[in-house]
Amino acid sequence: MTGGRVAALWRYPVKSLGGEPIEQATIGPRGVLGDRLWAVRDVERDVTTSARRIPALLTATARYVGEAPPDAGPGNSPEVEITFPDGAVVSSRDDAVHARLSQLAGRTVRLTALPPVDDTSLHRLSRAERANTSVTSLRRDFGVTDEEKFPDISMFRMSDMAMFARYSTPPGMFVDLAPVHVLSQTSLATIGAEIGTELDPRRFRPNVLLALDDSDEDLPESGWTGARLTVGGVVLDVVMPTIRCVVPSRAQPGIEVDRRVTRAVAAKAQRCLGVYCDVESAGRVTVGDAVAVRQQRQGPLADVARRSKRLAFRMATSAADRLTRR
Repeated sequence: MTGGRVAALWRYPVKSLGGEPIEQATIGPRGVLGDRLWAVRDVERDVTTSARRIPALLTATARYVGEAPPDAGPGNSPEVEITFPDGAVVSSRDDAVHARLSQLAGRTVRLTALPPVDDTSLHRLSRAERANTSVTSLRRDFGVTDEEKFPDISMFRMSDMAMFARYSTPPGMFVDLAPVHVLSQTSLATIGAEIGTELDPRRFRPNVLLALDDSDEDLPESGWTGARLTVGGVVLDVVMPTIRCVVPSRAQPGIEVDRRVTRAVAAKAQRCLGVYCDVESAGRVTVGDAVAVRQQRQGPLADVARRSKRLAFRMATSAADRLTRR
């Protein structure tokens, strides 16, 4: 059992834009109430885009005009205000927001609200987008050079891999993979020590930042897969480590570009930092609440399945890599 407390909470009203710190969060099956109920749509590519592809999005921030109501969610996205790098503030209700975001992105984009659950139009990948997905593009997203080993994606569940073949984000959500992203100050400090600087947690965009008690591990979350995490009145199931792309190295308000961050996470943490979690039991969390991590033993069959999946993915990636370079 590992203990600690909640050091900070964030929600991100618009996917890939800067978010807002909050003192208390209601967390349900889709994550933090009000988290990523808006996204930016790349009109030319016909896809819900991200800061991996349009880094400039990170230089704008979003906040709710009022408190997100309890029924906020798919089909009900409350008004947000976006603050642009020049200080201009534009509401989601103002049609000018699309032009301002397009100017920021350097291409035509639109601000889009999360549709009702049964509408997958903003999640589905177009045929052209599926055709353009390659090992080369994935290497670019993860910041992996041709000489470096591709991240170990065997930690993904098969259901997740099937989902990514059809959708840019899970239907009903604008998150990348799982409803809640958790990071510890211990892991953050470990990567900061690698490059000799204190890292702002905003680089890694967690929902929940933990201050752990007397952790004797540099990267405690790396061993949490399958664990049960109690955070205030919420119980989370740890799905997998968070594989890191190039986003943490990019500029945000008050944060400069630092490519050393991506290299340090790759060298020290095998490109993973923090964990993705599903929500087992909904509730409320407040900064300062107690945290408990109860790790579950993984049986030998789980290890065998993981090794088999890793081998299969390695062979498929290697083959696709060779074809891409021809």
